Amino acid sequence: MYEPATGQWSSAGSTIVRLPDAGSLEIGPHIQRPNGTSVAFGGTVHNAIYNFSAGTWSATIDFPNGNDMADAPCAVLPNGNVLVATSPGIFQTPVTFFTFDGTTFTQAPATQTSASLTSYQERFLLLPTGQVLSVVADGIHIDAELFTGPGRPDPAWRPNITSVPATLTGGTTVQISGTQFNGLSAGSDYGDDCTNATNYPIVRITNAATRHVFYARTHDHSTMAIATGSTIVSTMVDVPANAETGSSNIEVVANGIASRPRRVTIQ
Repeated sequence: MYEPATGQWSSAGSTIVRLPDAGSLEIGPHIQRPNGTSVAFGGTVHNAIYNFSAGTWSATIDFPNGNDMADAPCAVLPNGNVLVATSPGIFQTPVTFFTFDGTTFTQAPATQTSASLTSYQERFLLLPTGQVLSVVADGIHIDAELFTGPGRPDPAWRPNITSVPATLTGGTTVQISGTQFNGLSAGSDYGDDCTNATNYPIVRITNAATRHVFYARTHDHSTMAIATGSTIVSTMVDVPANAETGSSNIEVVANGIASRPRRVTIQ
């Protein structure tokens, strides 16, 4: 466990069950959930959950059918469940997708190419729509598909805008402030060969008349921490030069979960 205030590491204890595969030394992803736990998926059939408030590990259910996640992606869906890609043994085909709710694995639909792939070839990216983009990243297969999970986020997980200028000018940069701009999770993860976290705010502007959507680049965030609670944070927003003028809604999106919209005028 790393403590930023002191710059010191300390032991977070044993995961109870063995997670790295003994032969390949591969391991699965490790991702935070919005309920205050973190799931470490195994390169073996085993998995473990860390409870942040209790500071303890516990073993959880094994993967179905003896599958594993020796190098594999996961993504936290807006409803708090985790989408995972698994294989029946180290680097074996086919890929089988599941969603995990903390106690149960539920099989998800296959992709067009999953029958001929193994989990290490898959990558996930959590989109601002709340969908997961699944792509094959082996340089051979060409396949990009979207997964749409069921359910909705808990309203308490939303980012919240507390301060934004009432009038925004295209091509300028403004600061907006609020809470939970980075969400409650890193969003997505992979074993030990890839990082694709989305714990940063994305700003979405929707013109009230046309319903056309414009995404704005954000930068210079006041923090990259997740689960910041009621602490006020901020980010700089580059208002798109091509944003349509007029009355618009502005939202902050973190890991596919949008804030309640605020009405602004684009000029």
